[in-house]
Amino acid sequence: VSPLVIFSALMGAIIWNVVTWIFGIPSSSSHALIGGLVGAGLAKSGFDAVVWSGLIKTASAIFLSPAIGFFLALILVLTVSWIFVRQTPFAVDRTFRVMQFISASLYSLGHGGNDAQKTMGIIAVLLYSQGYLGGEFYVPFWVVITCQAAMALGTLMGGWRIVHTMGSKITRLNPMQGFCAETGGAITLFAATWLGIPVSTTHTITGAIIGVGAARRVTAVRWGLAGNIVWAWIITLPSAAAISALFYLVFAAISG
Repeated sequence: VSPLVIFSALMGAIIWNVVTWIFGIPSSSSHALIGGLVGAGLAKSGFDAVVWSGLIKTASAIFLSPAIGFFLALILVLTVSWIFVRQTPFAVDRTFRVMQFISASLYSLGHGGNDAQKTMGIIAVLLYSQGYLGGEFYVPFWVVITCQAAMALGTLMGGWRIVHTMGSKITRLNPMQGFCAETGGAITLFAATWLGIPVSTTHTITGAIIGVGAARRVTAVRWGLAGNIVWAWIITLPSAAAISALFYLVFAAISG
């Protein structure tokens, strides 16, 4: 790990995130960052630089996390519908407008518990490789606060293209369905964090949203858009890796 490797990895991830944001496609920042690291590492040291066991575990989560989110949300929406079957639609809607504050908070906690840790790891490994942490690897408190603040500010600013895609383009959500999607996503994130697996919050919630839409009826989901999103997931790792490798080779040549 060198400063140029980290710079190239971040540039690969950032550029891919911007491209997908322009097209309103909810891709994974996590996997873009991992792809960026792999690309820069390959450009610097070849295939020996990659820890394949960690990469395979991460790549498998691309498919597992949305599938788990899908089935959990599907089960939740069916269970909740059965419990509230005698309630009027107005009463159900009013109840879950309040319940969504809880589910959204849990999902946000899961997001920070998994996604924010990756950026902390990137900064900490750079500090460690340059000798700023001494002989022990740890995450300084200022790194934790900086990453949390950046994630909070990014959420506050709002990526409205992504919000629009997730909130209305895949399938239309009412408060009860939103509660089930967020709860299913939160459970998946908590489990992945407990197992130490870096999963994509985006993948997880997308799978959960498709699950609650399919519970209503199969045609309620815009499967064409869902397919485009899945393709974006598949090409995120290699695309970010290619961009970061290009950055590394160019700047390594410039710096001599």
